[in-house]
Amino acid sequence: MEKLIINSYDEFAAHLGEDLGCSEWLEVNQDRINLFADATLDHQWIHVDVERAQKESQYHSTIAHGYLTLSLLPYMWDQIIEVRNIKMLVNYGMDKMRFGQPVITGSKVRLCTKLHSIANLRGICKTEIDFKIEIEGQRKPALEGIATFLYYFN
Repeated sequence: MEKLIINSYDEFAAHLGEDLGCSEWLEVNQDRINLFADATLDHQWIHVDVERAQKESQYHSTIAHGYLTLSLLPYMWDQIIEVRNIKMLVNYGMDKMRFGQPVITGSKVRLCTKLHSIANLRGICKTEIDFKIEIEGQRKPALEGIATFLYYFN
């Protein structure tokens, strides 16, 4: 997939209501989960204890932290779009965010997006992006919601 290039507010606004694209698939392996557990001090067994999870978990595997799945959004968003001529980008907030199902270790995820709304706030471009983090081979997404970004164009 070719990355969408945006150079101005007007170019961005021209995509209102449109699908902006999907990222590449990314495997969520145990090493990534363990590193996230270390970074966040969240070592709940369902995420990091492979042997126990195989025996006691309904998934018979460890699963990714929900917030790990969410934290992949900026990386995958960068694969979909490049906004040029900006001084700064701010992650402003999340709305209607729901975790649909867990990401079982070894699964692949990707981000799919649509421009929900856009506004010019005294020179600041506020976008609301409908997003779904999909799991390869699954109908129900791992995570969905609306991400709000502020773009400060030059």
